[in-house]
Amino acid sequence: MKPNFEISAALGRIETAISPFPKAALFELRERGYGSLFEQLVACILSIRTYDEESLPAALKLFQTARTPREVAALSMDELDALIGNCTFHEAKSAQILEIARRIETEFGGELPAHLETLLSFKGVGPKCAHLALGIACDDPFIGVDIHVHRVTNRWGYVAAKTPEKSLAQLEEKLPREFWIEINRLLVPFGKHICTGTLPRCSSCPVLEMCERVGVTKSR
Repeated sequence: MKPNFEISAALGRIETAISPFPKAALFELRERGYGSLFEQLVACILSIRTYDEESLPAALKLFQTARTPREVAALSMDELDALIGNCTFHEAKSAQILEIARRIETEFGGELPAHLETLLSFKGVGPKCAHLALGIACDDPFIGVDIHVHRVTNRWGYVAAKTPEKSLAQLEEKLPREFWIEINRLLVPFGKHICTGTLPRCSSCPVLEMCERVGVTKSR
């Protein structure tokens, strides 16, 4: 990491740089009023291996029909699958979401507990979705590390980790807690539109002079 790297300054510059771009899907849903823990968890499941351009409309379509665990649990597999059919692995996700909704109804009286252990007990829910849902819906201090957060923070030299899980562990040690939720909101659009996986736009990057450019061999 370069001596002049300052995380608060970097994220402040990125806030300005991403303003022309669409917001990360889960944060966009919260702004539109779909910010319950259940809605955020379901939306994150829909986003797995699916671009925001597909998962966001699918989430909106679903929530306009059914928003609560009880409403979702009342859907048939075919009804749910038709609503989220443009998402990758939509059949598997339909089964997963139905199982979660029905467990919430039978085990928790229709109210999803805001506990990390509970969310991780659901089939197919890993730390990324659990952390994002709790952070965005409940303002609980968790870091949501997706591919963009993993790539960008390693490219900066802020962490040095081979996997998102190892990046999460390092970020939990050094990232100030005030940025734990915000880092995903900022780095998802930043990673999609500026600090891209291939040919990052280094010439227009607001934090270029702070960045180690780890692994970057070609850029725009």
